Amino acid sequence: MSLLSFRQAGGGLTPRTLPRLAFLALVLAGALQVASAAWIPVKAVAAQVLLERAFEESVTGGEPVRPWPWADMAPLARISVDRLGESSIVLSGASGQAMAFGPTALPTRPGSGITVLSAHRDTHFAFIRNLRVGDMLTAENVDGSSASYRVERFETVRWDEFAVPQFAPGEWLALTTCYPFDATGRSPLRRVAWARKHG
Repeated sequence: MSLLSFRQAGGGLTPRTLPRLAFLALVLAGALQVASAAWIPVKAVAAQVLLERAFEESVTGGEPVRPWPWADMAPLARISVDRLGESSIVLSGASGQAMAFGPTALPTRPGSGITVLSAHRDTHFAFIRNLRVGDMLTAENVDGSSASYRVERFETVRWDEFAVPQFAPGEWLALTTCYPFDATGRSPLRRVAWARKHG
């Protein structure tokens, strides 16, 4: 039926149909919002499953394997804190895309003995707020090696004042995240947990 014949047949918008259409439009908009909100956690869970699989494949093959074909990163290691029951896959590349899925390894001076890892304070490095001096971290690398690190100290610095020490005896992990933990906006501060290789 054409629009013209519909109108001639007495159809069309009436004062009674307008509220119904408005109600249907609101229901549809609400359903789209719910679906959009639900998609984010589903995508996050699926990404972690793919990252775990890529990590296992990387360990088996001895070299990093991308978790999906268009990824600009690959697993380098898995870090865990047994006391807190936390575990995260460390990713190559310090891009915004990589940090959306896990901690990333930042470039440091070769031979410094320091590995700097960075992640968001409200996701993968939220556990830093509960770390304590003496906590043990385990790093499992894709080459099959593993190492333990003991948390030695904490510091809070501005992002543009964070510097890897010129000389730090031993091998270190520096876990960095935005600070304070409860802030919702951008912050110039970073919380750094320093952990020294143990044994």
